[in-house]
Amino acid sequence: MAQRRSAAVRPPGTGRAVLAVARRIDLWPVAVRVWFRLVPSGWWRRAPFLPVPSRAYLEFRLLTAYGSEPLRTDRVDLAGDLVAYLEWCRRWSTQ
Repeated sequence: MAQRRSAAVRPPGTGRAVLAVARRIDLWPVAVRVWFRLVPSGWWRRAPFLPVPSRAYLEFRLLTAYGSEPLRTDRVDLAGDLVAYLEWCRRWSTQ
């Protein structure tokens, strides 16, 4: 029997990345804006019925950011990268 892939992409270190943003209250408004920009329209019509970016988009972004090898937590600082990206988004939106 073939294994069923989950609907969400969850690279290693996702929990640490979420905690890193949770600790930075100043980034919460930016994180919410970015999150809703990534959510496809009509998300409530398709399983898993959650406002999450598409699997294809997340896989593409991880591939372009970290390369073709599987994401390894010993080589990637997903939490630091996410915080740096949100800081960049905040600076970009104020210019």
